[in-house]
Amino acid sequence: MISSTPPPPYTAVIFTSVRTDGDAEQAAAYAATSARMVDLAEQQPGYLGMESAHERIGITVSYWQDAESARRWKAVAEHLLAQRLGRRVWYSGYRVRVAVVEREYGPQG
Repeated sequence: MISSTPPPPYTAVIFTSVRTDGDAEQAAAYAATSARMVDLAEQQPGYLGMESAHERIGITVSYWQDAESARRWKAVAEHLLAQRLGRRVWYSGYRVRVAVVEREYGPQG
């Protein structure tokens, strides 16, 4: 689903990743952690929405009211643990990009 965001400006955090080859147990743990991170992000002040797609690479874009809201999310203790686990176990490569959305357009509704 496409996130409904307020009029710009707002901050977008773009997380692009390549998963490691893992077994079924790792895949289940990854899925559970990913779902938990979505639930936790939704509870954070300044959270606006999230969009995600996964094929050969994963791309998740989270939207935040401002850069400070995004920084606070990065520092949430449970999120920090998930980040460490991702670097150690789940990702063979990743990149995080932070941008300010200056304009958006598309059909309403």
